[in-house]
Amino acid sequence: MPDPTAAARSVLCHTDCMSDSTAADTPYNAAPDSTTSEAVHRSAEILHRATQRQEQLAELPVDAAPTTRAAAYAVQARLTELSHQPTVGWKIAATSAAGQRHINVDGPLGGRVLEDRVHPDGAEVSLTGNMMQLAEPEFVFVLGTSLAPQPEPYGAHQIMDAVSDLRLGIELPSTRFTDVTAVGALQLIADSACGHHFVLGPSVRAGWRELNLSKVHMSAAVNGPSGHREIAGRGANVLGNPVTALTWLVNELSELGIGLEAGTFVTTGTCSDPIPVRVGDTITADFDGLGTVTCALTA
Repeated sequence: MPDPTAAARSVLCHTDCMSDSTAADTPYNAAPDSTTSEAVHRSAEILHRATQRQEQLAELPVDAAPTTRAAAYAVQARLTELSHQPTVGWKIAATSAAGQRHINVDGPLGGRVLEDRVHPDGAEVSLTGNMMQLAEPEFVFVLGTSLAPQPEPYGAHQIMDAVSDLRLGIELPSTRFTDVTAVGALQLIADSACGHHFVLGPSVRAGWRELNLSKVHMSAAVNGPSGHREIAGRGANVLGNPVTALTWLVNELSELGIGLEAGTFVTTGTCSDPIPVRVGDTITADFDGLGTVTCALTA
């Protein structure tokens, strides 16, 4: 079995290299200068207004758009405040090669999942205002112990010791941008990494910790107006292993001074290519005997 800690460190190194070199030295909650603060607030307000009006943007204005990952996560945090909804989970976008190609980025991105966007297994979920019309079956880890920011990276084993539960989920992402392939990673992070609705499915049976999740296969079935289709996926599509993806997110946030509280869940990214869906479709994802998660898509 590949070492998830080593893989996560490799991804972190790659991400740091492709981002602004000062990002790791500028935690999002450090006191910014007035220009940075004004830019963060302005970007968040523009994104919030677009959400309320169900409008799309070509991109954020040049004088307000984040120029570091730290600033991008600061916009995301301010956007969450404007929504008046608590963060109950985190998502990871672009953990597969297919996901990275889809939004034209070179590595994963973190985003927040808000309380009013989480739905139970079997729920009817509206696609109204959803600009992407995609479904993504995912592994979901729930923390039983908080993980505070720390100077040194967390190891995968440390993080897994804090995990209390493995669940299954289906993400229904969306965006406020007209072309997600054109705006780049920083603006996508500001947009909460295309976070939108999320179906939180059942807990996986006991004994899952002994499994190599990279080898778990997923089969999704879509039925409805878009026709009957079956889509295959597997855990290895998620940065090589969903544990690696979880480790990446915890350390990405820790470097920026952001901790994860007990009870928070982390959905680790799609196990398959993003699945096109339409109003009236139902989607059921089966994870190799570990369980299924399903939802119906409405107007």
